Amino acid sequence: MPPGSDDGRDARVRRVFRPRFAGRLGVADVATVANAALGFCAVVAASVSPVLAARVLLLAAMVDAVDGILARRYGGSTVGPYLDSLADVASFGVAPAALVVASARTGWGGTRLLVAVAVGACVVAMAVVRLGMYTADDVGNGLTEGVPTTLAGTLVAATVLSGVVDPLVVVGLGAVLAAAMVTTVPYPDLRVRDALVMGAVQALAVLAPTALDRVFPRALLAFALAYCVLGPRFYRGG
Repeated sequence: MPPGSDDGRDARVRRVFRPRFAGRLGVADVATVANAALGFCAVVAASVSPVLAARVLLLAAMVDAVDGILARRYGGSTVGPYLDSLADVASFGVAPAALVVASARTGWGGTRLLVAVAVGACVVAMAVVRLGMYTADDVGNGLTEGVPTTLAGTLVAATVLSGVVDPLVVVGLGAVLAAAMVTTVPYPDLRVRDALVMGAVQALAVLAPTALDRVFPRALLAFALAYCVLGPRFYRGG
């Protein structure tokens, strides 16, 4: 056997079994993948408790903000935008839809529950469409069309954590947001300062959702609603 043949074979084996993403993903991509994993956890939590699912969903939103900060600080990878949209489908498409259905299940059954499932399916479908179009047309523009999926997920989670238990409200909100995600209404990116403030309120809503008569999730809901309604006209993004 020629000298060095074993080393060559070992090198080939290492190349075959080396993860394809090794050396290609940046630190921001790690946060993006964690965001997707949290989206799955929120879906599982929805089968146990809508409140728990809402808290996990807000945690995913915080991690989603962190990956943007890391990308600006350390640079992104070529696969970053695609990973981001795929992760957001899980965290801000499927997870909010599961939360809508879980909230409806507490008071609805039969045909009305099927309506909630249909609304949840629309939330997922419109999130997929919106994120696909965002990746194709809006990345890096500082402006995006339609209600951002992260904002939609935050609104659903903050509504549940604010103590809203009427399924009609939660399901109705899901239906409105599903339609709003695919409008052409322009939304400017949040300035870093404002994103940090929103992240702090999200963290408090996750850690102490019932403190001081639910002040933190209600403050988050007010902040998110204000941006959703007034942002396109009055907000100047960063």
